[in-house]
This record gives sequence, structure tokens and C-alpha cells, in this order.
Amino acid sequence: MTGRHYMYVLECADGTLYTGYAVDVERRVAAHNAGRGAKYTRSRLPVTLVANAEFASKHDAMSAEYRFKRLTREEKIRLLSDDCASSLEQRLRELSPS
Repeated sequence: MTGRHYMYVLECADGTLYTGYAVDVERRVAAHNAGRGAKYTRSRLPVTLVANAEFASKHDAMSAEYRFKRLTREEKIRLLSDDCASSLEQRLRELSPS
């Protein structure tokens, strides 16, 4: 199946980060802010999109989501704010799958 698959990161009103998978990030963020998103975000509205990364397959996007969720908050913030030349997608691919 072809198409776009995304891993996205939201910042909730309480400052926490939420990570998810979507094929349409804008629609998914709108659903979160309408209270129809994940249970986690419903009590932490509004949410703001911090970053998203595009992948060729659902598997790749969900694998990146899994690896990102295993990072500490400090590691997540560092990865999101890293000004290195490689894209967020590339940096997520480089994360150890362990």
C-alpha cells in the first residue's frame, strides 16, 4: 500500500508529550483537540503539534513511534530540538530498535 504515514508528537496543555500515528496529521490533531483523540489527551487539552515525521509505510512510522516512546523526556526534547542536518525522520530511523 502506498501513501503517507506519519509519527507525530503533541505537547499537551500540562506540558507532557504525546506521540501517535496518523495518515492525516492535521485531522488527527483536530480530533485530539475536539476530545475525540486518545484518552490520554482528553484531559490535557488543548494540544499543539510539536513535530511530525513522514514514512513510506505504516510499519516504519509505528516502529519510529515505538522507539520514540522508549526515550526519556530529556532525550525526546533533545531529539526534537536537535539542529543537526539530518531530518527528524532520519534521526528516528537511527534510534536503536532495542
